Amino acid sequence: MTLNCNGKLIDLNTPKVMGVLNVTPDSFFDGGKFKNDKSFLSQAEKLIGEGADFIDIGAYSSRPGADFVSEKEEMNRLIPIVNLIHNSFPDTTISIDSFRSEVIKKSIQAGGAIVNDISAGQLDPMMFETVGKLGVPYVMMHMKGTPQTMQQMTTYSDLIKDIYYYFSERINLAKKHQINDLIIDLGFGFSKTLEQNFKLLNSLDFYTNLNLPLLVGVSRKSMIYKTIDTNPDNALNGTSALNMVALNKGAKILRVHDVKEAIECIKLHEALTK
Repeated sequence: MTLNCNGKLIDLNTPKVMGVLNVTPDSFFDGGKFKNDKSFLSQAEKLIGEGADFIDIGAYSSRPGADFVSEKEEMNRLIPIVNLIHNSFPDTTISIDSFRSEVIKKSIQAGGAIVNDISAGQLDPMMFETVGKLGVPYVMMHMKGTPQTMQQMTTYSDLIKDIYYYFSERINLAKKHQINDLIIDLGFGFSKTLEQNFKLLNSLDFYTNLNLPLLVGVSRKSMIYKTIDTNPDNALNGTSALNMVALNKGAKILRVHDVKEAIECIKLHEALTK
């Protein structure tokens, strides 16, 4: 499995790490932590120095019940930071976390190389056409509703099969728009209860039947900290534990806040499976 990112082929036979850089005041873990160019550059340098293969930059918090952000505000937050990171670290592959096609278009022009869409094109009818024309890899995630409504939409006739059928339909549509490099994200914490999150993680290997790389993002999420009765600040150990499970079940990309520890999981998993 490989990804073509602006002509650079990335081999996913060895799992890769996507470091999170939130340009938001209200993200559940690091919202508001970085307030100026210097702090964003410092965090990007830290993620890259620890071994991140991708930096995922987002300017619209997708936590449950997150505030609505206008397209203009999202661009005002996002584009300058994409430019800044791209110009400062030109060899770094930047992923853009947005469900709006116009934001994606401007962000790719500013230096982005991957699209990370929590809605799999459902919240913007122009998304697939835009990504197809841009010719960049596309992460499609499972979610129902919006960040404001998703946690009221957790009813399924069959959780595992419903999500599989969802991806089958979205993949078929994406390919019709000439999107060739597709990545699947099951959307842990999005339109799912705690119990459903764990059932889904336990069935992660079932989705390898889609023959596409799986991205897993459980980093410091409520499925961890609520289960072990703590908070996001103290959920790193739990994150590593579940990342190891994800790797064992076929994950090819780990999306994390803590790159060093994710790299360690991958190295240990590689040693275990040789």
